[in-house]
Amino acid sequence: MKREYPVAIVTGGARRLGRHIIIALAKNGYNVVVNYNTAKREASSVIRQIKSIGREGVAIKADISKKSEVIRLVSRTFKLFGRVDLLVNNAAVFVESPLEKTTEQIWDTTININLKGTFLCSQAVAPIMLKQRFGRIINIASLGGLRPWIKHVPYSVSKAGDIMLTKILAKSLAPYIHVNAIAPGIIALEKSAKKSVVPIKSSKILLRKYGKPSDITDLIIYLAKNEQYITGQVFPVDGGKSIQ
Repeated sequence: MKREYPVAIVTGGARRLGRHIIIALAKNGYNVVVNYNTAKREASSVIRQIKSIGREGVAIKADISKKSEVIRLVSRTFKLFGRVDLLVNNAAVFVESPLEKTTEQIWDTTININLKGTFLCSQAVAPIMLKQRFGRIINIASLGGLRPWIKHVPYSVSKAGDIMLTKILAKSLAPYIHVNAIAPGIIALEKSAKKSVVPIKSSKILLRKYGKPSDITDLIIYLAKNEQYITGQVFPVDGGKSIQ
C-alpha cells in the first residue's frame, strides 16, 4: 500500500458519524483504517467508497474493549502502512438508562467501550506516534460529558471520563502528540438530515437548528492536519446548547 499519505484509524468507522469521518479524511488525503466490531457489511461498503475517492483503506474487526484486539488492530495498521498519524476514538454505545434502570451489564458495556476503549486505543498508538515525533488523537466525547444526562447515566459518565482522559493524554504525550476532544450536541445523520433545517426554539438550541456531520468533520480535519497551538481542549459543537 502507498505510504506517502497520512494514515488514520477511526474506531466505529462503519456507520453513522464514523462513516462521515472516514469519508472526510479520505477526501483530505488520508489512507484510512475502518475499525468495526459487528458491522462487517457496512465496513466493506465504506472501504469501497474510500477507494473510489482514490485513497487506500482497510477494514479491521476489533472489539476495542479488549486489549489484545486493540493491539492487533494497531499492529496490523502499522504493518500495512508503516505509520499512524491520527486516531479518532469514535466508537460508542448509547443506551437510555436512568439510574433505576441501569443494570450492571449496561454499565459495564458502556464504560468498557466508551471509556476503556478510548484509553486502550490511545495507549496502543502512543509509542508509534512518539517515535514519529508526530501524532494526533481526537476523542469524540459528547454534550452528555459536559452536562448530566439523567436518562443516560453510564453514557454521560463515560463521556465525562473521555474528557478528563483527553486532558491527561495531552499532558502525558506533549509536545509531539496533540490530543483534543469534540463534544457534539444533536447531529442530524442519514434519514434525519432534514431536521437540521427545521426551526427550533431558542430555548432548546441557541442557533435554532441541529448540527450537520460536516460541523464535526470540518473540525476534525482542522485539528488533524494543521500545525496549530491546540492540545488538551474540548470543543462543544452543539449550537450553543452547553451554555444554556
